[in-house]
Amino acid sequence: MAWSVWTTLAAAGVLVSLTPGAGAVNTMSNSIGVGWARSIWGILGQQLALVVHVLVVAAGVGVLVAGSPVLFAVVRYAGAGYLVYLGIRQWRARPRDDGGADVARRTESRLSMVRRGLLVNLTNPKAVVFFLAFIPQFVRPDRPLLPQYVVLGVTVVVIDVLVMWFFFATAATGLRRLTREPRGQRAVDRLFGSLFVGVGVLLAAVH
Repeated sequence: MAWSVWTTLAAAGVLVSLTPGAGAVNTMSNSIGVGWARSIWGILGQQLALVVHVLVVAAGVGVLVAGSPVLFAVVRYAGAGYLVYLGIRQWRARPRDDGGADVARRTESRLSMVRRGLLVNLTNPKAVVFFLAFIPQFVRPDRPLLPQYVVLGVTVVVIDVLVMWFFFATAATGLRRLTREPRGQRAVDRLFGSLFVGVGVLLAAVH
């Protein structure tokens, strides 16, 4: 991949990652709930989903998802439903006592955070369609495809990790002080619960 193409890819990747979505909401929620450092596990789960999306498009299955209204709808509504479920669960979360708040929130295992991050991004079929339109812009079919897909996948993943961790997760740390009191915990839980539900509704409604 030529440097000019790679720099364009990197710039586009930064813009895409900075676009608020389910991954950003999940990252900010994790940063507040379990801390900035441990939020990386949810981010890594989201990256596993990005790798799957790239592999799906590279294998040509993305064409099937984009061309099958039924399959697309099934995955789309499943993803929307999962986000709404996360939102309702967070909205209904009970405030923790100040002394045990951090302990209660930090008990979630790393595997659980990775799994949730994976599902948040994996159940978004629009990501497959997006990559189906995005990836061909940076791939030359007259050259070996595997090295190009590797460079593209690594670039997208590294950029997304940096943006999620150092932008969205860092931005959310300012809200942590609000969670020291039950009223603040309730407000933050309902804020991110509403965001999850909102993203889920948009995912289901926007065509």
